[in-house]
Amino acid sequence: MLVFKLLIIGLLLVIVFSLGQALFAMLKGNRNHSMTRHLGRRVAFSAVVILLLLLAMALGLVQPNPRPY
Repeated sequence: MLVFKLLIIGLLLVIVFSLGQALFAMLKGNRNHSMTRHLGRRVAFSAVVILLLLLAMALGLVQPNPRPY
């Protein structure tokens, strides 16, 4: 369980780092499409995080909140 939590936290940090790289690429005005590459990488890592959470819920590693309010 701890390994799964560390994996999710690591992926979230990679997502934030990739978003920061896209910001700096946008501010520098790079014309070689590096900003879109970083944003695409962020979207891909976000999809991996969602799929891992769904898999963990299916396997019973993570329990969703029964009362969301």
